[in-house]
Amino acid sequence: MSSNERKKMDAALKQVVIPILREQRFKGSLPHFRRVNENNIDLITFQFNRWGGSFVVELATCPTEGTTMYWGEIIPPNKVNAHHIDDRYRLGASSLEEDGIWFNYENVMTEEDYAKVAENVLKLLKTSDQNWITSLFQ
Repeated sequence: MSSNERKKMDAALKQVVIPILREQRFKGSLPHFRRVNENNIDLITFQFNRWGGSFVVELATCPTEGTTMYWGEIIPPNKVNAHHIDDRYRLGASSLEEDGIWFNYENVMTEEDYAKVAENVLKLLKTSDQNWITSLFQ
């Protein structure tokens, strides 16, 4: 899998998904996004397969002041991402133990195909419900 395919997938996510995240007050840039709420920070991270061809979307929350890693490093609210948090949901999973959906773009051919993969992500994101990510952990 070449980096060209990854660039095309990034471009599709930036065109299809990221504008909706921005509308819902998420800040950050691919692959990490955060939204500060009254009681917590919602975190969304796009984790790409190191061998290419697919990615998973990880969801987490943390306190509004950020988080502290087990070795004592403080991660401030404007730098925290889902990978800093132990408990993470993967988009499409019904529990923390499930793997979630790996969005595959290995065999896509056209820009429209990449956009369809991005649209599949968007269908599963319920970002307009400000309590959706938090409710996953209750």
